[in-house]
Amino acid sequence: MSRELGTKCIHLEEEEGCYDNYGALSYPIYQTATYAHPAVGQSTGYDYSRLQNPTREHLEKIVASLENGIDALALSSGMAAIGMMMELFAPGDHLIVDADLYGGSIRLFDNVSKKNGIEITSIDCYKENIEEYIKDNTKAIYIETPTNPMMNVTDIEAVSQITKRHNLILAVDNTFLSPYFQNPLDLGADIVIHSGTKYLSGHNDTLAGFLVTNREDISERLRFLIKTTGAGLSPFDSWLIIRGIKTLGIRMERSQENAKEIAEWLKEQDIVTNVIYPGLQEHPEYEIMKRQAKGFGAMITFQVRSRESALAILSSVRMIKYAESLGGVDTLITYPTTQTHADVPEKIRLKNGITDTTLRLSVGIEDVRDLIGELNAVFSKVDC
Repeated sequence: MSRELGTKCIHLEEEEGCYDNYGALSYPIYQTATYAHPAVGQSTGYDYSRLQNPTREHLEKIVASLENGIDALALSSGMAAIGMMMELFAPGDHLIVDADLYGGSIRLFDNVSKKNGIEITSIDCYKENIEEYIKDNTKAIYIETPTNPMMNVTDIEAVSQITKRHNLILAVDNTFLSPYFQNPLDLGADIVIHSGTKYLSGHNDTLAGFLVTNREDISERLRFLIKTTGAGLSPFDSWLIIRGIKTLGIRMERSQENAKEIAEWLKEQDIVTNVIYPGLQEHPEYEIMKRQAKGFGAMITFQVRSRESALAILSSVRMIKYAESLGGVDTLITYPTTQTHADVPEKIRLKNGITDTTLRLSVGIEDVRDLIGELNAVFSKVDC
């Protein structure tokens, strides 16, 4: 029987009737590096934890199920996941990537991928004619949707039609919405990337990354790479993500509910000059979001009147933490110019719309009245 997504977060269907773990409801942490063999040529199914570990394997099956993929690989961080994905390509290959990406992704592409002989073209995938940039050596298109931090929304299905016509890989970073609100594989993507540090974990207590695919050939290549490069997620960190995913559904629903209310409130504040949230009807890609996602998420980018106002807000928040991350139960506010996108050249930041007045809010699950109350007090203090 097919399960609803909220139930999948808690129950992996193949577990039913299995009492191998003494009936424990919490999946065990197999904190071991190696495994004994019953005899020569025989194996328990596990040989060495760099190749696979039961706790990591259990997590990978859960994430693959949530994204409707055939395989998921759990890695030591989101950047480790993107870095390993780039090993699918060879010197001389060309990739088209979104211009507005997480700063760490831009840093990797500009300073590591290009050094390794991979050609990168950055464009606004949500609005430009992608096919104009495809060349004979183009191998893949890489997008975030919504983008970090400017919340641009790309039509995944439309891009997938292009990649299929040209026999390209489509990779989609789905961190901002999580599998609970968006499933890019169902829309034609070949690889889905997650920073598991964010919504999948949900508690700001561990780092993780995921690659999910619905293609056997890509799965086979990635499995070879993960055992070769050794970036697999540790057993304890795997267990932390398993625990976090159990509440993914209710966390995403509550965070989104709060975000919608805060976005509407921000629009009415004199100190705020622009609010970018894909759940607002005035967002240019609002209809695309409605069509391809089951929700709008809990990330809000907004801009204030001046740099001084932005810095004063960051210095004044207390319950809302000034911190560089997202997707946890706590509400966090980030200054992309000096944090997530500090290594992105200023010219590119400004072209993407990231100025010294830009703030990014990851809305958590606190009572929204308390969140708005703190923002109101902070804004009043800054604006006086």
